[in-house]
Amino acid sequence: MHGENLGTLLRTCDAVGACLAVPRLPWVPEALARGNTLRHRTCVHFTGEPTRWLTRQREQGARIVGVELAEESIRLADLPTARVPTVAVLGHERHRIPSEAVDLLHQVVEIPMVGHGTTLNVAVAGSLVLYKLAGLL
Repeated sequence: MHGENLGTLLRTCDAVGACLAVPRLPWVPEALARGNTLRHRTCVHFTGEPTRWLTRQREQGARIVGVELAEESIRLADLPTARVPTVAVLGHERHRIPSEAVDLLHQVVEIPMVGHGTTLNVAVAGSLVLYKLAGLL
């Protein structure tokens, strides 16, 4: 994920009242600092190893929703508003969600596309899903 995408997702999380969870990779703190155009403190959680973090979230009762093209995916329009703590998992635009994380998903959602492209920018896709989960779409 590029730093610009991380900044966009951080602002979207703020807009819908959510937190951003990211692994502590060397470039992430700088990208967050550069992308944060908000004038107040934001909610960011550093996950450590993402699969272990997702496992803990699931064990604590969170619903885990992946944004991915898959046979069992539902359309974004059919995604219900979050009623319990929910984690939206976004994969890399080219490499998708890693298989070990896919096994932790409760649900997979896809964003229908009419054009010739097969994927959206990760920040755009994440923003659409977050607005839908928040009940704002």
